[in-house]
Amino acid sequence: MGKKEDNDDEMYVDLELEDGKVTCSIVTIFECEGKDYIALLPLDDNMENTDGEVWIYRHKEDKDGNPSCEYIDDEEEYEKASDAFDEYLDKEEFDEIV
Repeated sequence: MGKKEDNDDEMYVDLELEDGKVTCSIVTIFECEGKDYIALLPLDDNMENTDGEVWIYRHKEDKDGNPSCEYIDDEEEYEKASDAFDEYLDKEEFDEIV
């Protein structure tokens, strides 16, 4: 997982997948049941996300602070993380109104 920053303070990561590299914008890193997760927006060649798809991965850092993303293969864990992300989105929308 490579990390890069853009001029407008958006954070990006490059994920190496089976069918090639995908650049993603980091939406947020959040916690659920004592584990950290990362929500990513996969971007096309124009650095846009046109379908609204969000990917959720387990987020870890090694002892030197280097981040990594891990695929969540447990359906129950993924559902819990997804629900926690939905709650994050609901809170963000509420905060924008207030």
